[in-house]
Amino acid sequence: MIQRPRLLSLLRSALRRSPMVVLIGPRQCGKTTAARWIVEPTSPNYFDLENPASLARLTEPMTALGPLRGVVVIDEIQRRPDLFPLLRVLADRRPIRARFLILGSASPALLRQSSETLAGRVETISLAGLGLDELGDRALGRHWRRGGFPPAYLARSEADSVRWRDQFVQTFLERDLPQLGVSIAATKLYRFWSMLAHVHANLWNAADFARSLGLSQPTVRHYLDLLTSVFMVRQLQPWHENLAKRQVKAPKVYIRDSGLLHALLGIRSEEDLQLHPKLGASWEGYAIEEVLKLVEPHDAYFWATHGGAELDLMVFKNGRRYGIEVKHQDAPTLTASIRTALADLRLEHLTVLYPGSRRYSLAERVTVVPLVSLAAGDPAAVLPPSPLSRRRAPAQPQR
Repeated sequence: MIQRPRLLSLLRSALRRSPMVVLIGPRQCGKTTAARWIVEPTSPNYFDLENPASLARLTEPMTALGPLRGVVVIDEIQRRPDLFPLLRVLADRRPIRARFLILGSASPALLRQSSETLAGRVETISLAGLGLDELGDRALGRHWRRGGFPPAYLARSEADSVRWRDQFVQTFLERDLPQLGVSIAATKLYRFWSMLAHVHANLWNAADFARSLGLSQPTVRHYLDLLTSVFMVRQLQPWHENLAKRQVKAPKVYIRDSGLLHALLGIRSEEDLQLHPKLGASWEGYAIEEVLKLVEPHDAYFWATHGGAELDLMVFKNGRRYGIEVKHQDAPTLTASIRTALADLRLEHLTVLYPGSRRYSLAERVTVVPLVSLAAGDPAAVLPPSPLSRRRAPAQPQR
């Protein structure tokens, strides 16, 4: 079993701060495993709402939950939304008798219920799959190819991993989404998801999708927002600066897990990946997800102008701006686009991530860094201090 000390520390800290912590994320990303590190599944404090025995114990919820002490885990909470009002009452007891760790598949209804019923009492943590910093530097190729879902990454063979990911996509569309109240036909949503994979790392264009699928633009926008809300898709929003340049205003779209991206693209092996026209786009999305997992920025955007200047990722952390550019090249060089982004966006530092093994400087405040460096788990690998620290640019200027 792969240990996830950073996640465990995050959960324990949140449970010390708040009487209730909601851990959300897609199925099979490791939520239940993390909860079982904190509370044994055989404990009377553990409720799995997919287990009939747990459901039977909650026939009288106050009788079952009221006397408990310590940390109480309720897994798959979206199956019993009626528990939220009771959990609010239990969270308000003074002194606090129990703290609740609530697990659920990403669900807009779940989030809305918790934010309305448990306002001021709950802390929400979003969980993705395994990160490179949890797996080590030798895992990079396999992690990129298979993705971060533990069953896909840990599969005995490449064929087993591919089979699991194909099955996950089918089950997610046919069972998981309907359980979350989504009534869209699985075949229709699969076509949309597959089309998204083919524009991975590109700008969102609702008109193209609407025309190809024979749907309205509001409908395809709804599909995009749905897959975003269940953590299958990332919409990276554009940053707008007060510049005398026309800037891109549409978001970029990414399939968040590289393994699912490859499944949707029909990539079945390392050779398939290396020969696929979306190789560079896949590398970009993978690198961006790993940076966001490690850095946990306050905000993240991309930036692009109609004149051709662009920056793959701009993050705000501790009141400073950092740029990240991703290149699938042997030896990235200083480009006009990098110079423009560095000057116009007033970046603290710009890091270029690439698949090589050597770290080197391109210019003042521009460093080329091997992506494998992120495996050390140190955010300074991509957000290094620089002389600009003495004159900090405002993190959020008027837009």
